[in-house]
Amino acid sequence: MNTADALERIARKAAEMAPGSIREDVVGSIYSQTRLLTQAVVSTKSERDYRSEKIDKILTSKLWGFPIMFLMLGIVLWLTIAGANVPSSLLADMFNYLEAKLTALFAYMHAPEWLHGMLVLGLFRGTGWVVSVMLPPMAIFFPMFALLENYGYLPRVAFNMDRLFKSAGAHGKQSLTMAMGFGCNAAAIMSTRIIESPRERMLAILTNNFIPCNGRWPTLILLASMFMAASFTGLSATFMTAAILIGFVLIGVFVTLTVSWILSKTALKGIPTHYTLELPPYRRPKFLDTIIRSSVDKTWLVLNRAVKVAAPAALLTWVLANIDIGDTSILMHFVQFLDPFGKALGMDGYILAAFIIGLPANEIVIPVLLMAYLSTGSLTEVEEMSELKRILLDQGWTWLTALNMMLFSLLHYPCGTTLLNIYKETKSAKWTFMSFIIPTAIAVGVTFLVASIARWFGWV
Repeated sequence: MNTADALERIARKAAEMAPGSIREDVVGSIYSQTRLLTQAVVSTKSERDYRSEKIDKILTSKLWGFPIMFLMLGIVLWLTIAGANVPSSLLADMFNYLEAKLTALFAYMHAPEWLHGMLVLGLFRGTGWVVSVMLPPMAIFFPMFALLENYGYLPRVAFNMDRLFKSAGAHGKQSLTMAMGFGCNAAAIMSTRIIESPRERMLAILTNNFIPCNGRWPTLILLASMFMAASFTGLSATFMTAAILIGFVLIGVFVTLTVSWILSKTALKGIPTHYTLELPPYRRPKFLDTIIRSSVDKTWLVLNRAVKVAAPAALLTWVLANIDIGDTSILMHFVQFLDPFGKALGMDGYILAAFIIGLPANEIVIPVLLMAYLSTGSLTEVEEMSELKRILLDQGWTWLTALNMMLFSLLHYPCGTTLLNIYKETKSAKWTFMSFIIPTAIAVGVTFLVASIARWFGWV
């Protein structure tokens, strides 16, 4: 075979291969040749290096890589769910005690009821619930996330997810920002700075919302345990709840990849950026230093921002529930207006009103919903889960209502803090609006489809 024939054969073979595949083959060949040359000259590998390679063959393999990822996620979620219950309850009791003292102080000063309602039942109670609901899970999740990062496992996650994101037109590093979204989408938006390409960074910003954040976990956990895992008890109920949450995470990942692919073919058209990820060696993290740093820096930062947004929302909720137009409060007028649309989505007007009022902070969605159902005029919390389920069933809830509220909670627009961060990062009102309207349209479409299918087959 002459030189011209050989070149033509190589050109045909290159044309048949995808650009990414060619690059991977070239990088892999360079790495293999370099490895052979260094081994021929001198062996620089330690026993630790050989051990890391053996672990990587399992953690990054096509067979075991993803199952291990989901197992690790399940463990983190289970520990977060099981570990946050007691401290959340203790914090709630503390805020209830302080609320009683403030109520006594207002009574001693003969303060008007409307002032007590606005400042104590609205502002203080709403802010207290956000702290008691958000702080314990974040104080558990962020340190575990930091330990996995310091140990060197998260780069392996990026390696496993790189091919999926690349096929969707996105960047492999988006898997790291997506993982940050489990704690807080607002923090995840800031972490997109690690993506150098402006196009792919915008993809990450627009799609990071589909991963359930710390503000959505309470709604998902509550409804999953009450309706989806209702037939289980004790430890098995916790495991079943964690399994259901993993299922919703998979839905979020699927929607993320699908929307990324659509955007990369339309509004954010372009070729994915290739990058070579060198897996760092495994190392033993400094447990105490990591836990303290992640708890103080990340947890406090996210909690501080959430409180700043949630406090005005709690105050607004009290005002809407206590100012009447005719014989009905503004809140109930709002609910009645939304009810036909909510029923079409398999929910009701109360649920949609709770999500709209909960725009500043997702943590107050359930309290606002209970307040509307019970017509108490202030944020409401129910002590026993059985009592809460009875209230929901009395309002006509079915498995479809719970499922669609969970889907809407997973897919709907980002919270106020996240939207503010998106605007700060993009400096664009257009893209901030797009980050709001895209998930909203998807949430409405998915819940309407699920409700229509369930009604068509007579399942409800």
